[in-house]
Amino acid sequence: MTAAYPLHWPDGLARTKNRATSQFKTQLSAALTNVRKSLEAFGRDSGKAVTGIVLSSNVTLGENTPADSGVAAWFVWDGEQRCIAVDRYPKVQDNLQAIHHIVEARRTEMRHGGLHVVRQTFKGFVALPAPAAGQWRSFFGFGETEPVGMSEVEGRFRSKAATAHPDKGGSETAMMELNAMRAAAKRELA
Repeated sequence: MTAAYPLHWPDGLARTKNRATSQFKTQLSAALTNVRKSLEAFGRDSGKAVTGIVLSSNVTLGENTPADSGVAAWFVWDGEQRCIAVDRYPKVQDNLQAIHHIVEARRTEMRHGGLHVVRQTFKGFVALPAPAAGQWRSFFGFGETEPVGMSEVEGRFRSKAATAHPDKGGSETAMMELNAMRAAAKRELA
């Protein structure tokens, strides 16, 4: 299960380098409430309950303005774990409020385009579980004790991407798994 603390960022999702200034004026408690209410309303609108909501961040009881202000909203919808992660703004409450607006946009899509449109949009929010330690080795065809550097991983990544990418006959899920394995290798080799 995903933990609320510390921040559990989805594997393979790049972090924002240059943060933007937010126009939101929402306090942290209100932003938390907004995200939960939006997700619950989204579940009612879609006829498919949203369960297992975990709002993961580096906020603790004594620190509500951490250096890493990213927020990841993890939940289960339509039988799959999803994650909407935002770290665009320097304040946790602003990133939460952005997630609230993203969910509200999905509700608007549902009203105007139907459930099939929302399912297409949500394919990008499918949250793959983090690979187990060393799993990337077998995924890329390396032996358990074989010495490997990132250049070898990148070579095999490119080779697999040639068939895993949606534009090459693969799927978004296959490409997400490939990206997650590369990220796991990068973490372990760093």
